[in-house]
Amino acid sequence: MKNSIFTFMQKLLKQKYQPDIAANSEDILIHTMSGNLEETLYTIGEGLGHSTDLVIRRMTIPSNPPCKAAIIYLDGLANVKDILDSLLIDYRSGDILLPQLDDIPPLSLIKEYLLKSGEITGTSDFKTLYHMVLSGDTVILVDGYNEGICASTREWKDRGVTEPSSQTVVRGPREGFSETLRTNTALVRRKIKDPHLWMETRQIGRVTQTDVAIMYIKGLVDDSVVDEVRSRLARIDIDGILESGYIEELVQDEAYSPFPTIFNTERPDVVAAGLLEGRIAILVDGTPFVLLVPAVFTHFMQAAEDSYQRSDISSLIRLLRYIALMIALLAPAAYIAVTTFHQEMIPTTLLVNIAAHREGIPFPAFVEAFLMEVTFEILREAGIRMPRAIGQAVSIVGALVIGQAAVEAGLVGPAMVIIVAITAISTFIIPSFNMGISIRMIRFILMIFAASLGLYGILIGIIALVLHLCSLRSFGVPYLAPFAPYNLGDQKDNVIRLPHWALLKRPSYISPNNRQKQTDNPPRKPES
Repeated sequence: MKNSIFTFMQKLLKQKYQPDIAANSEDILIHTMSGNLEETLYTIGEGLGHSTDLVIRRMTIPSNPPCKAAIIYLDGLANVKDILDSLLIDYRSGDILLPQLDDIPPLSLIKEYLLKSGEITGTSDFKTLYHMVLSGDTVILVDGYNEGICASTREWKDRGVTEPSSQTVVRGPREGFSETLRTNTALVRRKIKDPHLWMETRQIGRVTQTDVAIMYIKGLVDDSVVDEVRSRLARIDIDGILESGYIEELVQDEAYSPFPTIFNTERPDVVAAGLLEGRIAILVDGTPFVLLVPAVFTHFMQAAEDSYQRSDISSLIRLLRYIALMIALLAPAAYIAVTTFHQEMIPTTLLVNIAAHREGIPFPAFVEAFLMEVTFEILREAGIRMPRAIGQAVSIVGALVIGQAAVEAGLVGPAMVIIVAITAISTFIIPSFNMGISIRMIRFILMIFAASLGLYGILIGIIALVLHLCSLRSFGVPYLAPFAPYNLGDQKDNVIRLPHWALLKRPSYISPNNRQKQTDNPPRKPES
């Protein structure tokens, strides 16, 4: 019986209001709301498909005379307790007696006297109304008015602030970004309490309407880079943005380079440090990974805790990373070249041992290295995709078992297993996951050059690699800065890091404005 009554009322409303509603849904979005409350509510219900999580709460505003109203929100995205408490009360009850409110229009009465929400805006078109409702806000409509009130009531469950899993540190903050944009911006503002920290927000994605924010410190950032970021974001025309990786791929300078030109992190302290250097942060709602631009090659080789350790320790660890980078890039290719073309470079005793262990192996050194590298990449990927409790154990045990079995079966030599193992371990030392993937890709190319021309092939590959790196730009900044072009004054915090009291200026290639970071104030011993 109730369903029949509901169906009858729905048909009645459709017959009554359908002629006033445009047939094209895109046309409805640009239309302004009429003063008829029931007609507007019907249009909203039709526009949102009468979704089951859409809540339309009708009520009466205690004005003089009483006026019909309705609040619209999505269940699960909005917390409307304060809104309901504000509107469903008798403002004359108790100690509150304000007879002068009788002459105030209902819309002004709600805005100025009843609502407890901190942020209140108005809307008169359906496009803005839909966006606010779908973002978790609550819209209040009053009969007789073609304008609605949007109250900020966004409140949904999120993961909270937890320790980032991809960028762990021994010493440093343990907080990481979450999937909520406002939580992430608040974490950055906790680090930088400066009025010149500005933020701009826009919606990208025709369907998803994802909130994307850029943050920068006015006066430190290069204004031309800010304009370039705005321009590239404005050019994006896509139906949906689900993660910051979409933005990274759509705004990067070079589309076909294996090297990342945009830095990503899930640590607020890293973003704050980048902002203080004059970089720009791009935050995307729905992901804990924040983008930093411009980014140069040395930026990907620096870890978060480099600034928290003493300068001598940080410098030694950075040197170790660059050594590991060379090992991860060149070790298999060098082994292939030396054992295949340049045996005279190997000491006699070692050459005899390698030859003895390779006796009976049916594959050349290149095929041997290629098989082992591919096998290890499969194990690495399997360890990532498997459940965390068993993924690490499977990858470690699998590598040991397969390596030992391959040696005993005579498919590979022990020396090749050692080379592949030290190469894989060296790859893990690189702080940036994106840079580690790039090095792994280029390693296979250098192996092909080494199998073809030996050390000459490796040299040709390195020259081509350096030329490619010199051609890259990140929002106009040379990728190999400050090495190419070389700048002596910017070498204080690259391969080595001087003490904080010696870092007087910001990098010139990042922030040409207001480079002065601090005054020269080295520590002094107390006077005796």
